[in-house]
Amino acid sequence: MKLYYAPDTCSLSSHIVLRELGLSFELVKVDIRAKRTADGRDFLDINPKGYVAALELDDGNVLTEGPAIVQYLADLHPARGLAPAAGTLQRARLQEWLNFITSELHAGLGPLFNPSLPEDARVYFREKLSRRLDYLQGILAGQDHLMGDAFSVADAYLFTVLGWCEYVGIDIARWPALPAYVARVGARPAVQDALRAEAA
Repeated sequence: MKLYYAPDTCSLSSHIVLRELGLSFELVKVDIRAKRTADGRDFLDINPKGYVAALELDDGNVLTEGPAIVQYLADLHPARGLAPAAGTLQRARLQEWLNFITSELHAGLGPLFNPSLPEDARVYFREKLSRRLDYLQGILAGQDHLMGDAFSVADAYLFTVLGWCEYVGIDIARWPALPAYVARVGARPAVQDALRAEAA
């Protein structure tokens, strides 16, 4: 498998899951502005959407969209427990978390990276995000991970997205459970390995 990634983007969650599962894969860095891979290919030929993550399977199929990728990977090795079994209520709960992260946090943080975003729009997005972080504070004050005691693919995604807050002027220290959560997930060996590989 090949994971097409860019540092400091949502592809980190897929990278973490690959390492949590101990899977063999190749990392291929993408310049997301130029749409070129590190070895000079046109990334749009690989993923016409033009963004990471993209996972190229051994048979040549390419899977995109982080929540789909991480669930696919988790299902390759269900005994590792990174996702509940398909068709169960707990799997629907996992999908509920992945959808919340992608639609309410990831999509909410994205516009704040735009330097031309008007200040009133920045205020709107920050206030909306604050309400979502209030909700997370309530959940994570009472449990170690989104699904309870066990780390799941949703935690890989939430860890990734919370890491962007500092870049857009949101101090998560306002929600004490969140820095503790980030430290807890960030201490996992697979997370440390992924961060080191992307920084290299």
